[in-house]
Amino acid sequence: MTAIGWLQILVFFAIIVAITRPLGVYLHRVFEGDRQPLPRILGPVERGLLRLSGANPKEEQTWGAYARSMLLLSLLGVLVTYFIQRMQGGLPWNPGQMKAVIPASAFNTAASFTTNTNWQGYAGESTMSHFTQMAGLAWHNFTSAAVGIGIALALARGLTRKQPGKHTLGNFWVDLVRGLVYVLIPISFAVALIFISQGVIQNLSGPLTVTTLEGGKQILALGPVASQEAIKQLGTNGGGFFNANSSHPFENPTALMNLLQLCLVFAIPAALTYTYGRMAKDQKQGWALLAAMSILFFAGVGASYAAESHGNSAVARAGISQPLGNMEGKEVRFGVSASALFATVTTDASCGAVNSMHDSMTPLGGLVPLVNIQLGEVVFGGVGAGLYGMLVMVLLSVFIAGLMVGRTPEYLGKKVEPREMKLAMLYVLIFPVLILGFAGWSLVAKYGLATSNNGGPHGLTEVLYAYSSAAGNNGSAFAGLGANVPWYNWTLGLVMLAGRFFMIIPALAIGGAMAGKKTVAPGPGTFPTNGVLFTLLLVAIIIIVGALTFFPALSLGPIVDHLVGQTGQVF
Repeated sequence: MTAIGWLQILVFFAIIVAITRPLGVYLHRVFEGDRQPLPRILGPVERGLLRLSGANPKEEQTWGAYARSMLLLSLLGVLVTYFIQRMQGGLPWNPGQMKAVIPASAFNTAASFTTNTNWQGYAGESTMSHFTQMAGLAWHNFTSAAVGIGIALALARGLTRKQPGKHTLGNFWVDLVRGLVYVLIPISFAVALIFISQGVIQNLSGPLTVTTLEGGKQILALGPVASQEAIKQLGTNGGGFFNANSSHPFENPTALMNLLQLCLVFAIPAALTYTYGRMAKDQKQGWALLAAMSILFFAGVGASYAAESHGNSAVARAGISQPLGNMEGKEVRFGVSASALFATVTTDASCGAVNSMHDSMTPLGGLVPLVNIQLGEVVFGGVGAGLYGMLVMVLLSVFIAGLMVGRTPEYLGKKVEPREMKLAMLYVLIFPVLILGFAGWSLVAKYGLATSNNGGPHGLTEVLYAYSSAAGNNGSAFAGLGANVPWYNWTLGLVMLAGRFFMIIPALAIGGAMAGKKTVAPGPGTFPTNGVLFTLLLVAIIIIVGALTFFPALSLGPIVDHLVGQTGQVF
Protein backbone atom coordinates (compact mmCIF):
# COMPACT_ATOMS: atom_id res chain seq x y z
CA MET A 1 0.00 0.00 0.00
CA THR A 2 1.42 3.35 -1.05
CA ALA A 3 0.69 7.01 -0.44
CA ILE A 4 -0.07 7.42 -4.15
CA GLY A 5 -2.58 4.56 -3.96
CA TRP A 6 -4.41 6.12 -1.02
CA LEU A 7 -4.26 9.52 -2.71
CA GLN A 8 -6.13 8.07 -5.70
CA ILE A 9 -8.83 6.74 -3.39
CA LEU A 10 -9.15 10.00 -1.45
CA VAL A 11 -9.24 12.16 -4.60
CA PHE A 12 -12.02 9.99 -5.99
CA PHE A 13 -14.06 10.26 -2.81
CA ALA A 14 -13.46 14.02 -2.52
CA ILE A 15 -14.96 14.43 -6.01
CA ILE A 16 -18.01 12.40 -4.98
CA VAL A 17 -18.55 14.56 -1.89
CA ALA A 18 -18.10 17.71 -3.98
CA ILE A 19 -20.79 16.78 -6.53
CA THR A 20 -23.28 15.33 -4.02
CA ARG A 21 -24.89 18.65 -3.12
CA PRO A 22 -25.21 20.31 -6.56
CA LEU A 23 -26.41 17.12 -8.25
CA GLY A 24 -28.75 16.41 -5.32
CA VAL A 25 -30.26 19.89 -5.63
CA TYR A 26 -30.70 19.35 -9.37
CA LEU A 27 -32.44 15.99 -8.84
CA HIS A 28 -34.76 17.55 -6.28
CA ARG A 29 -35.72 20.26 -8.74
CA VAL A 30 -36.32 17.70 -11.50
CA PHE A 31 -38.58 15.40 -9.50
CA GLU A 32 -40.02 17.56 -6.73
CA GLY A 33 -39.80 21.11 -8.06
CA ASP A 34 -42.65 23.14 -9.50
CA ARG A 35 -40.54 24.10 -12.51
CA GLN A 36 -38.09 21.70 -14.15
CA PRO A 37 -34.73 22.79 -15.66
CA LEU A 38 -34.55 24.07 -19.27
CA PRO A 39 -38.34 24.26 -19.66
CA ARG A 40 -38.21 25.63 -23.24
CA ILE A 41 -35.88 22.90 -24.48
CA LEU A 42 -36.69 19.80 -22.45
CA GLY A 43 -40.23 20.72 -21.38
CA PRO A 44 -41.81 19.95 -24.79
CA VAL A 45 -40.00 16.61 -24.89
CA GLU A 46 -41.36 15.68 -21.46
CA ARG A 47 -44.91 16.70 -22.33
CA GLY A 48 -44.77 14.83 -25.64
CA LEU A 49 -43.62 11.60 -24.02
CA LEU A 50 -46.25 11.87 -21.29
CA ARG A 51 -48.98 12.37 -23.89
CA LEU A 52 -47.63 9.37 -25.79
CA SER A 53 -47.82 7.24 -22.64
CA GLY A 54 -51.30 8.53 -21.79
CA ALA A 55 -50.20 9.65 -18.33
CA ASN A 56 -51.63 12.68 -16.57
CA PRO A 57 -48.79 14.38 -14.67
CA LYS A 58 -51.27 15.85 -12.20
CA GLU A 59 -52.65 12.46 -11.16
CA GLU A 60 -50.66 10.57 -8.55
CA GLN A 61 -50.76 6.82 -7.96
CA THR A 62 -51.09 4.59 -4.94
CA TRP A 63 -48.24 2.17 -4.33
CA GLY A 64 -50.21 -0.62 -6.03
CA ALA A 65 -50.83 1.40 -9.19
CA TYR A 66 -47.20 2.57 -9.18
CA ALA A 67 -46.03 -1.05 -8.92
CA ARG A 68 -48.35 -2.24 -11.70
CA SER A 69 -47.06 0.44 -14.06
CA MET A 70 -43.47 -0.50 -13.25
CA LEU A 71 -44.13 -4.21 -13.79
CA LEU A 72 -45.92 -3.54 -17.09
CA LEU A 73 -42.96 -1.59 -18.47
CA SER A 74 -40.51 -4.23 -17.24
CA LEU A 75 -42.50 -7.11 -18.78
CA LEU A 76 -42.57 -5.27 -22.08
CA GLY A 77 -38.82 -4.75 -21.83
CA VAL A 78 -38.13 -8.44 -21.25
CA LEU A 79 -40.25 -9.48 -24.25
CA VAL A 80 -38.85 -6.88 -26.65
CA THR A 81 -35.23 -7.58 -25.76
CA TYR A 82 -35.75 -11.34 -25.96
CA PHE A 83 -37.20 -11.15 -29.47
CA ILE A 84 -34.56 -8.68 -30.69
CA GLN A 85 -31.87 -11.19 -29.72
CA ARG A 86 -33.71 -14.09 -31.31
CA MET A 87 -34.16 -12.18 -34.59
CA GLN A 88 -30.90 -10.23 -34.72
CA GLY A 89 -29.59 -12.26 -37.66
CA GLY A 90 -32.18 -10.59 -39.91
CA LEU A 91 -32.06 -7.12 -38.37
CA PRO A 92 -29.95 -4.15 -39.59
CA TRP A 93 -26.62 -2.91 -38.23
CA ASN A 94 -25.12 -6.36 -38.02
CA PRO A 95 -21.73 -5.99 -39.75
CA GLY A 96 -20.27 -8.92 -37.82
CA GLN A 97 -23.04 -11.23 -39.10
CA MET A 98 -24.11 -12.21 -35.59
CA LYS A 99 -26.56 -15.11 -35.45
CA ALA A 100 -29.69 -15.42 -33.34
CA VAL A 101 -28.98 -15.85 -29.62
CA ILE A 102 -30.11 -19.20 -28.22
CA PRO A 103 -33.34 -19.09 -26.10
CA ALA A 104 -31.76 -19.69 -22.67
CA SER A 105 -29.10 -17.01 -23.18
CA ALA A 106 -31.64 -14.60 -24.71
CA PHE A 107 -33.92 -14.98 -21.67
CA ASN A 108 -30.99 -14.52 -19.29
CA THR A 109 -29.86 -11.35 -21.06
CA ALA A 110 -33.38 -9.92 -21.30
CA ALA A 111 -33.92 -10.50 -17.57
CA SER A 112 -30.45 -9.18 -16.80
CA PHE A 113 -30.76 -5.84 -18.56
CA THR A 114 -34.39 -5.31 -17.51
CA THR A 115 -33.38 -5.60 -13.87
CA ASN A 116 -30.33 -3.29 -14.15
CA THR A 117 -28.10 -6.34 -13.50
CA ASN A 118 -26.33 -6.56 -16.87
CA TRP A 119 -24.92 -9.99 -16.14
CA GLN A 120 -23.33 -11.28 -19.35
CA GLY A 121 -22.59 -14.97 -19.85
CA TYR A 122 -21.23 -14.27 -23.32
CA ALA A 123 -18.66 -12.09 -25.07
CA GLY A 124 -20.59 -9.05 -26.24
CA GLU A 125 -18.40 -8.21 -29.21
CA SER A 126 -18.86 -11.70 -30.71
CA THR A 127 -22.49 -12.33 -29.73
CA MET A 128 -24.55 -9.14 -30.07
CA SER A 129 -25.07 -7.05 -33.20
CA HIS A 130 -24.84 -3.28 -33.10
CA PHE A 131 -28.64 -3.11 -33.37
CA THR A 132 -29.09 -5.43 -30.38
CA GLN A 133 -26.54 -3.44 -28.38
CA MET A 134 -28.30 -0.14 -29.08
CA ALA A 135 -32.01 -0.93 -29.43
CA GLY A 136 -32.12 -3.76 -26.90
CA LEU A 137 -29.41 -3.41 -24.27
CA ALA A 138 -28.77 0.35 -24.20
CA TRP A 139 -32.52 1.03 -24.05
CA HIS A 140 -32.64 -0.97 -20.81
CA ASN A 141 -29.59 0.82 -19.48
CA PHE A 142 -31.63 4.01 -19.53
CA THR A 143 -35.06 2.71 -18.51
CA SER A 144 -33.93 0.36 -15.70
CA ALA A 145 -31.91 3.19 -14.13
CA ALA A 146 -34.88 5.57 -14.41
CA VAL A 147 -37.12 2.94 -12.80
CA GLY A 148 -34.71 2.62 -9.86
CA ILE A 149 -34.71 6.38 -9.31
CA GLY A 150 -38.51 6.41 -9.41
CA ILE A 151 -38.85 3.65 -6.81
CA ALA A 152 -36.46 5.44 -4.46
CA LEU A 153 -38.39 8.69 -4.78
CA ALA A 154 -41.72 6.91 -4.27
CA LEU A 155 -40.55 5.39 -0.97
CA ALA A 156 -38.97 8.71 0.04
CA ARG A 157 -42.28 10.49 -0.58
CA GLY A 158 -44.10 7.97 1.59
CA LEU A 159 -41.69 8.60 4.45
CA THR A 160 -41.33 12.36 4.18
CA ARG A 161 -44.72 13.71 3.06
CA LYS A 162 -47.19 14.95 5.64
CA GLN A 163 -50.54 14.07 4.08
CA PRO A 164 -52.71 12.17 6.61
CA GLY A 165 -55.13 9.81 4.90
CA LYS A 166 -53.53 10.26 1.46
CA HIS A 167 -51.55 7.23 0.29
CA THR A 168 -50.23 8.36 -3.10
CA LEU A 169 -46.52 8.20 -3.96
CA GLY A 170 -46.26 10.16 -7.20
CA ASN A 171 -46.76 9.04 -10.79
CA PHE A 172 -44.54 6.29 -12.20
CA TRP A 173 -44.69 7.54 -15.79
CA VAL A 174 -43.81 11.10 -14.77
CA ASP A 175 -40.84 9.89 -12.71
CA LEU A 176 -39.70 7.65 -15.56
CA VAL A 177 -39.89 10.34 -18.23
CA ARG A 178 -38.26 13.01 -16.08
CA GLY A 179 -35.46 10.65 -15.13
CA LEU A 180 -34.76 10.01 -18.80
CA VAL A 181 -35.29 13.50 -20.21
CA TYR A 182 -33.67 15.65 -17.53
CA VAL A 183 -31.05 13.36 -16.00
CA LEU A 184 -29.86 10.21 -17.76
CA ILE A 185 -29.96 11.17 -21.45
CA PRO A 186 -28.41 14.68 -21.28
CA ILE A 187 -25.66 13.68 -18.84
CA SER A 188 -24.86 10.53 -20.84
CA PHE A 189 -24.70 12.55 -24.07
CA ALA A 190 -22.19 14.99 -22.58
CA VAL A 191 -20.14 12.22 -20.97
CA ALA A 192 -20.03 10.21 -24.22
CA LEU A 193 -18.38 13.17 -25.96
CA ILE A 194 -15.74 13.31 -23.20
CA PHE A 195 -15.18 9.58 -23.56
CA ILE A 196 -14.64 9.95 -27.30
CA SER A 197 -12.09 12.69 -26.65
CA GLN A 198 -10.17 10.22 -24.46
CA GLY A 199 -10.04 7.52 -27.11
CA VAL A 200 -13.20 5.46 -26.57
CA ILE A 201 -14.43 4.37 -30.01
CA GLN A 202 -17.86 5.27 -31.43
CA ASN A 203 -18.82 3.92 -34.86
CA LEU A 204 -21.02 1.40 -36.66
CA SER A 205 -18.17 -0.44 -38.34
CA GLY A 206 -17.63 -4.16 -38.48
CA PRO A 207 -14.59 -6.10 -37.19
CA LEU A 208 -11.22 -4.82 -38.34
CA THR A 209 -8.32 -7.17 -39.15
CA VAL A 210 -4.90 -5.74 -38.31
CA THR A 211 -1.31 -6.95 -38.50
CA THR A 212 0.45 -7.14 -35.15
CA LEU A 213 4.08 -6.16 -34.49
CA GLU A 214 4.96 -9.86 -34.56
CA GLY A 215 3.46 -10.15 -38.05
CA GLY A 216 0.35 -12.07 -37.02
CA LYS A 217 -3.27 -11.19 -37.66
CA GLN A 218 -5.68 -9.91 -35.02
CA ILE A 219 -9.38 -9.14 -35.33
CA LEU A 220 -10.51 -5.99 -33.50
CA ALA A 221 -14.22 -5.59 -32.78
CA LEU A 222 -15.57 -2.06 -33.34
CA GLY A 223 -18.90 -0.43 -32.62
CA PRO A 224 -20.88 2.26 -30.73
CA VAL A 225 -18.90 1.94 -27.51
CA ALA A 226 -18.75 5.50 -26.06
CA SER A 227 -22.53 5.92 -26.01
CA GLN A 228 -22.91 2.52 -24.32
CA GLU A 229 -20.13 3.21 -21.85
CA ALA A 230 -21.58 6.50 -20.61
CA ILE A 231 -24.94 5.10 -19.50
CA LYS A 232 -23.31 1.84 -18.44
CA GLN A 233 -21.49 3.73 -15.66
CA LEU A 234 -23.95 6.55 -14.93
CA GLY A 235 -26.89 4.15 -14.64
CA THR A 236 -24.86 1.62 -12.59
CA ASN A 237 -25.62 -0.94 -15.29
CA GLY A 238 -22.16 -2.44 -15.84
CA GLY A 239 -22.69 -4.44 -19.02
CA GLY A 240 -19.75 -3.82 -21.33
CA PHE A 241 -19.64 -3.74 -25.11
CA PHE A 242 -16.56 -5.97 -24.84
CA ASN A 243 -16.16 -9.11 -22.79
CA ALA A 244 -13.16 -7.56 -21.01
CA ASN A 245 -15.41 -4.67 -19.93
CA SER A 246 -13.59 -1.64 -18.48
CA SER A 247 -10.21 -3.33 -18.67
CA HIS A 248 -10.48 -3.11 -22.50
CA PRO A 249 -8.58 -0.10 -23.93
CA PHE A 250 -11.50 0.72 -26.27
CA GLU A 251 -13.77 1.11 -23.22
CA ASN A 252 -11.32 2.53 -20.69
CA PRO A 253 -8.17 3.83 -22.40
CA THR A 254 -6.69 6.31 -19.89
CA ALA A 255 -6.27 6.96 -16.17
CA LEU A 256 -8.56 10.00 -16.48
CA MET A 257 -11.22 7.79 -18.08
CA ASN A 258 -10.88 5.31 -15.22
CA LEU A 259 -11.43 8.07 -12.64
CA LEU A 260 -14.37 9.51 -14.55
CA GLN A 261 -16.01 6.08 -14.82
CA LEU A 262 -15.68 5.58 -11.07
CA CYS A 263 -17.18 9.00 -10.35
CA LEU A 264 -20.13 8.31 -12.64
CA VAL A 265 -20.95 5.11 -10.74
CA PHE A 266 -21.31 6.86 -7.37
CA ALA A 267 -22.64 10.20 -8.64
CA ILE A 268 -26.42 9.63 -8.60
CA PRO A 269 -26.55 7.24 -5.60
CA ALA A 270 -24.64 9.78 -3.51
CA ALA A 271 -26.67 12.75 -4.79
CA LEU A 272 -29.96 11.03 -3.97
CA THR A 273 -29.07 11.13 -0.27
CA TYR A 274 -28.95 14.92 -0.51
CA THR A 275 -32.20 14.91 -2.47
CA TYR A 276 -33.75 12.83 0.31
CA GLY A 277 -32.59 15.33 2.94
CA ARG A 278 -34.37 18.10 1.03
CA MET A 279 -37.52 16.01 0.77
CA ALA A 280 -37.41 15.39 4.53
CA LYS A 281 -36.81 19.13 5.13
CA ASP A 282 -33.90 18.09 7.34
CA GLN A 283 -30.63 17.90 5.46
CA LYS A 284 -28.97 16.04 8.31
CA GLN A 285 -31.15 13.04 7.47
CA GLY A 286 -29.50 12.83 4.07
CA TRP A 287 -26.00 13.38 5.43
CA ALA A 288 -26.55 10.56 7.96
CA LEU A 289 -27.32 8.14 5.11
CA LEU A 290 -24.28 9.33 3.14
CA ALA A 291 -22.07 8.94 6.21
CA ALA A 292 -23.22 5.34 6.77
CA MET A 293 -22.54 4.51 3.12
CA SER A 294 -19.12 6.17 3.32
CA ILE A 295 -18.05 4.20 6.42
CA LEU A 296 -18.90 0.93 4.70
CA PHE A 297 -17.14 2.06 1.51
CA PHE A 298 -13.87 2.91 3.24
CA ALA A 299 -13.94 -0.35 5.23
CA GLY A 300 -14.30 -2.29 1.99
CA VAL A 301 -11.74 -0.45 -0.11
CA GLY A 302 -9.19 -0.50 2.73
CA ALA A 303 -9.55 -4.27 3.18
CA SER A 304 -9.40 -4.96 -0.56
CA TYR A 305 -6.38 -2.70 -1.13
CA ALA A 306 -4.52 -4.26 1.80
CA ALA A 307 -5.22 -7.83 0.63
CA GLU A 308 -4.18 -7.18 -2.96
CA SER A 309 -1.07 -5.26 -1.91
CA HIS A 310 0.24 -8.30 -0.02
CA GLY A 311 0.38 -10.31 -3.22
CA ASN A 312 -0.42 -13.90 -4.06
CA SER A 313 0.76 -16.44 -1.45
CA ALA A 314 1.42 -19.11 -4.10
CA VAL A 315 3.67 -16.73 -6.05
CA ALA A 316 5.48 -15.75 -2.86
CA ARG A 317 6.19 -19.40 -2.01
CA ALA A 318 7.75 -19.78 -5.47
CA GLY A 319 10.32 -17.20 -4.45
CA ILE A 320 9.07 -14.56 -6.90
CA SER A 321 9.10 -10.95 -5.75
CA GLN A 322 5.81 -9.05 -5.94
CA PRO A 323 6.73 -5.39 -5.41
CA LEU A 324 3.51 -4.24 -7.08
CA GLY A 325 1.27 -6.66 -5.14
CA ASN A 326 -1.04 -9.21 -6.72
CA MET A 327 -1.03 -8.24 -10.40
CA GLU A 328 -2.73 -11.37 -11.74
CA GLY A 329 -5.82 -10.38 -13.73
CA LYS A 330 -5.03 -6.66 -13.52
CA GLU A 331 -4.05 -4.07 -16.09
CA VAL A 332 -0.54 -2.74 -15.49
CA ARG A 333 -1.74 0.75 -16.42
CA PHE A 334 -4.15 0.71 -13.44
CA GLY A 335 -2.23 -1.29 -10.85
CA VAL A 336 -3.42 -2.64 -7.51
CA SER A 337 -4.87 0.53 -5.97
CA ALA A 338 -7.06 1.56 -8.92
CA SER A 339 -8.15 -2.06 -9.42
CA ALA A 340 -9.08 -2.53 -5.75
CA LEU A 341 -10.93 0.79 -5.83
CA PHE A 342 -12.82 -0.15 -8.99
CA ALA A 343 -13.78 -3.58 -7.60
CA THR A 344 -15.08 -1.97 -4.40
CA VAL A 345 -17.00 0.81 -6.13
CA THR A 346 -18.62 -1.44 -8.71
CA THR A 347 -19.90 -3.86 -6.06
CA ASP A 348 -20.84 -1.13 -3.59
CA ALA A 349 -23.02 0.43 -6.26
CA SER A 350 -24.35 -2.76 -7.91
CA CYS A 351 -22.76 -1.62 -11.15
CA GLY A 352 -20.89 -4.79 -12.10
CA ALA A 353 -18.40 -3.15 -14.47
CA VAL A 354 -14.83 -4.34 -13.91
CA ASN A 355 -11.33 -3.14 -14.78
CA SER A 356 -9.73 -6.30 -13.36
CA MET A 357 -10.82 -9.90 -12.97
CA HIS A 358 -12.35 -10.59 -9.54
CA ASP A 359 -11.61 -14.30 -9.89
CA SER A 360 -7.88 -13.47 -9.89
CA MET A 361 -7.98 -11.46 -6.68
CA THR A 362 -6.62 -12.93 -3.47
CA PRO A 363 -9.24 -14.78 -1.40
CA LEU A 364 -9.61 -11.88 1.05
CA GLY A 365 -9.48 -9.32 -1.75
CA GLY A 366 -12.27 -11.20 -3.52
CA LEU A 367 -14.19 -11.46 -0.26
CA VAL A 368 -14.77 -7.69 -0.27
CA PRO A 369 -16.78 -7.49 -3.54
CA LEU A 370 -18.79 -10.52 -2.45
CA VAL A 371 -19.63 -9.02 0.95
CA ASN A 372 -20.45 -5.66 -0.64
CA ILE A 373 -23.15 -7.34 -2.73
CA GLN A 374 -24.44 -9.47 0.14
CA LEU A 375 -24.95 -6.45 2.39
CA GLY A 376 -28.02 -5.84 0.25
CA GLU A 377 -27.22 -3.14 -2.28
CA VAL A 378 -27.04 -0.40 0.35
CA VAL A 379 -23.42 0.83 0.18
CA PHE A 380 -24.39 3.59 -2.26
CA GLY A 381 -26.14 0.83 -4.21
CA GLY A 382 -27.58 1.00 -7.71
CA VAL A 383 -29.17 4.15 -9.08
CA GLY A 384 -32.19 4.52 -6.80
CA ALA A 385 -31.86 1.00 -5.41
CA GLY A 386 -29.20 2.12 -2.94
CA LEU A 387 -31.49 4.74 -1.42
CA TYR A 388 -34.58 2.58 -1.09
CA GLY A 389 -32.48 -0.31 0.25
CA MET A 390 -30.87 1.97 2.82
CA LEU A 391 -34.24 3.41 3.86
CA VAL A 392 -35.55 -0.09 4.57
CA MET A 393 -32.50 -0.66 6.78
CA VAL A 394 -33.20 2.69 8.46
CA LEU A 395 -36.69 1.51 9.43
CA LEU A 396 -35.23 -1.73 10.76
CA SER A 397 -32.70 0.26 12.81
CA VAL A 398 -35.42 2.54 14.14
CA PHE A 399 -37.46 -0.48 15.18
CA ILE A 400 -34.51 -2.02 17.04
CA ALA A 401 -33.78 1.32 18.72
CA GLY A 402 -37.41 1.49 19.80
CA LEU A 403 -37.15 -1.95 21.36
CA MET A 404 -34.06 -0.87 23.29
CA VAL A 405 -35.77 2.17 24.84
CA GLY A 406 -39.14 0.49 25.28
CA ARG A 407 -41.33 2.73 23.13
CA THR A 408 -43.09 2.63 19.78
CA PRO A 409 -40.51 3.35 17.10
CA GLU A 410 -40.92 6.51 15.04
CA TYR A 411 -39.26 7.84 11.93
CA LEU A 412 -39.68 11.44 10.81
CA GLY A 413 -42.61 11.74 13.18
CA LYS A 414 -44.46 8.68 11.85
CA LYS A 415 -44.95 5.53 13.89
CA VAL A 416 -43.34 2.39 12.51
CA GLU A 417 -45.89 -0.36 13.13
CA PRO A 418 -46.08 -4.16 12.59
CA ARG A 419 -47.19 -3.89 8.96
CA GLU A 420 -44.10 -1.92 7.96
CA MET A 421 -41.78 -4.25 9.88
CA LYS A 422 -43.28 -7.35 8.25
CA LEU A 423 -42.70 -5.78 4.84
CA ALA A 424 -39.15 -4.78 5.83
CA MET A 425 -38.37 -8.32 6.96
CA LEU A 426 -39.82 -9.69 3.73
CA TYR A 427 -37.45 -7.36 1.88
CA VAL A 428 -34.49 -8.55 3.98
CA LEU A 429 -35.27 -12.28 3.78
CA ILE A 430 -35.93 -12.53 0.03
CA PHE A 431 -32.27 -11.84 -0.67
CA PRO A 432 -30.61 -14.72 1.26
CA VAL A 433 -33.32 -17.19 0.25
CA LEU A 434 -32.51 -16.59 -3.41
CA ILE A 435 -28.73 -16.64 -2.99
CA LEU A 436 -28.27 -19.50 -0.55
CA GLY A 437 -31.11 -21.60 -1.96
CA PHE A 438 -29.93 -21.62 -5.57
CA ALA A 439 -26.21 -21.69 -4.70
CA GLY A 440 -26.76 -24.71 -2.44
CA TRP A 441 -28.76 -26.42 -5.16
CA SER A 442 -26.05 -25.81 -7.76
CA LEU A 443 -23.30 -27.10 -5.46
CA VAL A 444 -24.95 -30.50 -4.96
CA ALA A 445 -26.23 -31.06 -8.51
CA LYS A 446 -24.06 -32.52 -11.28
CA TYR A 447 -25.35 -30.00 -13.80
CA GLY A 448 -24.44 -27.19 -11.40
CA LEU A 449 -20.85 -28.43 -10.99
CA ALA A 450 -20.33 -29.48 -14.61
CA THR A 451 -18.97 -26.10 -15.76
CA SER A 452 -16.99 -25.17 -12.65
CA ASN A 453 -13.28 -24.86 -13.46
CA ASN A 454 -12.23 -24.93 -9.80
CA GLY A 455 -12.91 -27.24 -6.89
CA GLY A 456 -12.81 -26.72 -3.16
CA PRO A 457 -13.55 -23.38 -1.49
CA HIS A 458 -12.72 -21.32 -4.55
CA GLY A 459 -15.24 -23.23 -6.65
CA LEU A 460 -17.84 -22.68 -3.92
CA THR A 461 -17.05 -18.96 -3.94
CA GLU A 462 -17.57 -18.77 -7.71
CA VAL A 463 -21.07 -20.27 -7.48
CA LEU A 464 -21.96 -18.19 -4.40
CA TYR A 465 -20.74 -15.04 -6.14
CA ALA A 466 -22.81 -15.79 -9.26
CA TYR A 467 -26.11 -16.00 -7.38
CA SER A 468 -25.18 -13.09 -5.09
CA SER A 469 -24.45 -10.96 -8.15
CA ALA A 470 -27.74 -12.00 -9.77
CA ALA A 471 -29.92 -11.44 -6.69
CA GLY A 472 -28.14 -8.16 -5.92
CA ASN A 473 -28.60 -7.01 -9.53
CA ASN A 474 -24.85 -6.41 -9.73
CA GLY A 475 -23.72 -8.34 -12.79
CA SER A 476 -20.03 -8.84 -12.03
CA ALA A 477 -18.69 -12.39 -11.84
CA PHE A 478 -15.96 -14.72 -10.68
CA ALA A 479 -15.15 -15.74 -14.21
CA GLY A 480 -13.96 -19.26 -13.39
CA LEU A 481 -17.56 -20.49 -13.56
CA GLY A 482 -18.90 -21.31 -17.03
CA ALA A 483 -22.34 -19.77 -16.67
CA ASN A 484 -23.46 -19.65 -20.31
CA VAL A 485 -25.21 -23.02 -20.04
CA PRO A 486 -28.95 -23.76 -19.70
CA TRP A 487 -28.94 -24.36 -15.91
CA TYR A 488 -27.23 -21.09 -15.04
CA ASN A 489 -28.90 -19.07 -17.80
CA TRP A 490 -32.40 -20.00 -16.62
CA THR A 491 -31.82 -19.96 -12.85
CA LEU A 492 -29.72 -16.81 -12.80
CA GLY A 493 -32.33 -15.09 -14.97
CA LEU A 494 -35.09 -16.05 -12.53
CA VAL A 495 -32.99 -14.93 -9.56
CA MET A 496 -32.35 -11.56 -11.23
CA LEU A 497 -36.07 -10.97 -11.75
CA ALA A 498 -36.92 -12.06 -8.19
CA GLY A 499 -34.03 -10.07 -6.70
CA ARG A 500 -35.30 -6.93 -8.40
CA PHE A 501 -39.09 -7.09 -8.20
CA PHE A 502 -39.64 -9.14 -5.03
CA MET A 503 -37.67 -6.43 -3.22
CA ILE A 504 -39.13 -3.41 -5.01
CA ILE A 505 -42.72 -4.37 -4.21
CA PRO A 506 -42.24 -4.52 -0.40
CA ALA A 507 -40.36 -1.19 -0.57
CA LEU A 508 -43.26 0.43 -2.42
CA ALA A 509 -45.76 -1.14 -0.01
CA ILE A 510 -43.83 0.38 2.91
CA GLY A 511 -44.02 3.77 1.21
CA GLY A 512 -47.75 3.38 0.70
CA ALA A 513 -48.30 2.38 4.33
CA MET A 514 -46.25 5.29 5.68
CA ALA A 515 -47.60 7.93 3.30
CA GLY A 516 -50.98 8.45 4.92
CA LYS A 517 -49.88 8.36 8.57
CA LYS A 518 -50.22 11.28 10.91
CA THR A 519 -47.03 12.90 12.12
CA VAL A 520 -46.34 13.67 15.74
CA ALA A 521 -43.86 16.11 17.23
CA PRO A 522 -40.68 14.56 18.64
CA GLY A 523 -40.78 13.96 22.39
CA PRO A 524 -38.18 13.36 25.12
CA GLY A 525 -37.93 9.66 24.21
CA THR A 526 -37.66 10.13 20.45
CA PHE A 527 -34.48 8.64 19.07
CA PRO A 528 -32.89 11.20 16.70
CA THR A 529 -32.13 9.73 13.28
CA ASN A 530 -29.90 12.49 11.95
CA GLY A 531 -26.86 12.22 14.20
CA VAL A 532 -23.65 10.27 14.66
CA LEU A 533 -25.15 7.73 17.07
CA PHE A 534 -27.87 6.70 14.63
CA THR A 535 -25.37 6.50 11.77
CA LEU A 536 -23.23 4.07 13.77
CA LEU A 537 -26.31 2.05 14.75
CA LEU A 538 -27.36 1.88 11.10
CA VAL A 539 -23.92 0.65 10.03
CA ALA A 540 -23.94 -1.96 12.82
CA ILE A 541 -27.39 -3.25 11.83
CA ILE A 542 -26.36 -3.58 8.17
CA ILE A 543 -23.22 -5.52 9.12
CA ILE A 544 -25.00 -7.73 11.66
CA VAL A 545 -27.80 -8.66 9.26
CA GLY A 546 -25.27 -9.51 6.54
CA ALA A 547 -22.96 -11.41 8.90
CA LEU A 548 -25.68 -13.50 10.50
CA THR A 549 -27.03 -14.42 7.09
CA PHE A 550 -23.95 -15.15 5.02
CA PHE A 551 -21.04 -15.77 7.42
CA PRO A 552 -21.36 -19.59 7.38
CA ALA A 553 -21.23 -19.66 3.57
CA LEU A 554 -18.36 -17.15 3.48
CA SER A 555 -16.47 -19.26 6.01
CA LEU A 556 -16.62 -22.25 3.68
CA GLY A 557 -15.69 -20.17 0.64
CA PRO A 558 -13.21 -17.27 0.57
CA ILE A 559 -12.16 -17.52 4.23
CA VAL A 560 -11.21 -21.21 3.95
CA ASP A 561 -9.66 -20.42 0.57
CA HIS A 562 -7.38 -17.89 2.29
CA LEU A 563 -6.44 -20.25 5.13
CA VAL A 564 -5.71 -23.12 2.74
CA GLY A 565 -3.61 -20.82 0.57
CA GLN A 566 -1.43 -19.94 3.54
CA THR A 567 -0.60 -23.63 4.05
CA GLY A 568 0.37 -24.19 0.42
CA GLN A 569 -2.30 -26.81 -0.25
CA VAL A 570 -4.08 -26.93 -3.61
CA PHE A 571 -7.52 -28.40 -4.32
